[in-house]
Order: sequence, then structure tokens, then C-alpha cells
Amino acid sequence: MASYFIGDIQGCFDELRLLLAKINFDHAQDKLYLTGDLIGRGPKALETLEYVTAHRDSIKTVLGNHDLHFLAISCGLQLAKPGDKFDQLLASPKLNDYVDYLRAQPLLIALPEHQLILTHAGLSPQWDLTTAKRAASAVEYQLQQPNFAQLLQQMYSNEPNNWADCGSPEQQWVYTINALTRMRYCYNDGSLDFVQKCPPSELKNPELAPWFNINNPSLNQTKVVFGHWASLLGQTSHTNAIALDTGCLWGNQLSAWCLETNQIITQQALSKA
Repeated sequence: MASYFIGDIQGCFDELRLLLAKINFDHAQDKLYLTGDLIGRGPKALETLEYVTAHRDSIKTVLGNHDLHFLAISCGLQLAKPGDKFDQLLASPKLNDYVDYLRAQPLLIALPEHQLILTHAGLSPQWDLTTAKRAASAVEYQLQQPNFAQLLQQMYSNEPNNWADCGSPEQQWVYTINALTRMRYCYNDGSLDFVQKCPPSELKNPELAPWFNINNPSLNQTKVVFGHWASLLGQTSHTNAIALDTGCLWGNQLSAWCLETNQIITQQALSKA
């Protein structure tokens, strides 16, 4: 039995199948954890969700920002753009099943026996693990309510970007979604920045640093597996920050990390979005 973590698929289903074959993944024995952004901008969103939902016992995922955006589109809160490549999903007779599946997925998966958590974007420097888990659970609960669309309508905001400024549960939910699905850079106090997307080597703003370079005792004690930040190409400056989005969508690679062996296995993209 092995546990594998794979970075953002974003509808690159052919590469996923090749990567699973390369690691000899066995649904009967192995476990697969996905960093979110299962869909969005890639060519085979429908095939990806069909495959993942068909193997719920062996595949676990967290939600990414593109997954949440799809939910908002499915509710009519946002308009789908051609670049989203959601047309087949939205036209599928199983659309409601896919929506219900995504609504039921977590923002954070904790594996305490391995001192590890999985989120799409990382762990806010303003949180310890207890706060992160509690905040994620609150959003997950809202997504599973009949009026979940109200939360999706509120989430398109960059404010508040500081946990201490959250004066209501609704503001905490928005901050939590942003921290767990959109975060890359932070200010020294841990406040979130939503402008910069470049790799750290190209950062020009001295007031910002990657979230994993902001002091956080929890990160020193716990591995954080994440995706989202393709321009990192899997490189971080922290041994406990394991970045797995290596830009398959952009013509680079889809990456899998084996928990037991600490090995990274990659599959080259077959095309570029």
C-alpha cells in the first residue's frame, strides 16, 4: 500500500492516466490525494471528474479555486468563459451529481499520523493548525447547506486579507477560502497578497514573501502539501512545504509525490493550454 499526492490536474486527464500508470497505482490498495483544481482551463474536465467520482474510496481531494469557481458558474453566479472549458460539464446530465460531489469535498485534509496536512494553496502564517482546521470546517459546513450559493456569491473578494480583521463569520469564510485556495505571497504580518504570481526569484516587492517563508511554528512541525502555485515548479525553500503544481496545464509536468518513499514522479504534458 502506498500513498500518493498529485498536483493540480486542471482537466489534463490524459497526463493523469499516464502518471497513474507510471506509478503503478492500484485502486484496491493505494491511496491518492489531490491538491485541488481538478478542473479549469484544461481539455478534459468531464473525464477528470467522472474518473475521480468513480473512485471515491481510493481518491481524496481538497477544493481549489477553479473547483469553487465552477460551482459558482453552475449556480448562475458567474458566467463561464471559453477558457474555463466547462462546456461539457455544464451540459452533462450528471451536472448535479458533480456539483454535489464537489460541495462535499474538504478544503483541508489532515493526516495526523504523518504530521501532514493537504490544502490547495498552503497554510496561512496567521493560523496554527487548530485554527486552520476549524476555519476550513466552517466553510465546508456552509458548502453543504441548501443555501450554499450565498457563500459562493460572497467569495469573490480580496477583503479581509488579515484574519484579525474578520469581524463576522461571513468575513472569516471569505478569508478562509482565499487563504486555502488563492494564497501565494504574504506581507510580514501574514496578510494575504493577491497580485503577485511570479516565482520568488522574480519578486520585486521587498514587503512580500512566499507564505512558507513567513514565520509559522506550525509549518516547522507539520508538512504542508499544496498545489496552486505553478510558477514555483515544485521548488520551495522550506523542507516542510511540498509544492506539487508543476504546471502541466502550461506545458510542463504533472507531479506525484509518494509519502512513503519521499519520491517525486513526473509526467510531461502532452500539450500546452
